[in-house]
Amino acid sequence: VFMRGSSSLVPANKPIIKPKVSDTLDYEAELVLVIGNRCKNLKADNALDVIAGYSCFNDCSVREFQRHTIQWTMGKNFDATGSFGPILVTPDELPLGASGLKIECRLNGQTVQSSVTDKMIFSVLETLIYLSRAMTLNPGDLVVMGTPSGVGHARTPPIWMNEGDRVEVEIEQIGTLENPIRLEVEN
Repeated sequence: VFMRGSSSLVPANKPIIKPKVSDTLDYEAELVLVIGNRCKNLKADNALDVIAGYSCFNDCSVREFQRHTIQWTMGKNFDATGSFGPILVTPDELPLGASGLKIECRLNGQTVQSSVTDKMIFSVLETLIYLSRAMTLNPGDLVVMGTPSGVGHARTPPIWMNEGDRVEVEIEQIGTLENPIRLEVEN
């Protein structure tokens, strides 16, 4: 579990920014759920009721900075590295807990990740119950669920995203999130 700051988020079709301080910008296709009701201490019989909807997320990581400490927060919070959207699908339009949906990531048109959401280590239900033990979840909070195998740093040789690349995250019955990659410009 880690947190992302709001400055790290970027909408669909806007550039994900590759920071100048590292070449290790990696993609991570993920399912995201949006909290619709304030909640704490959820149980199996009510946890899924707090979800307003589901969408696509690219939890880009600057791997070099992610490994500076035992916590991943620094590598997950560079400005404009967590893309989200473009569509919010309500829970009644999907299987319970959004399970069994195909999830893929494509980099420049090549599939680099492909799996299904029911292979996530922790289900949506388990994740909400666990998180709500420690913190109150509020409407609009995003819960990003984790990525399938195939991330760039785990490949030989590693694949890093670069200026001019285009990355897509597609989740069955939800849609496709697309973003170009741009190099950070100093202000």
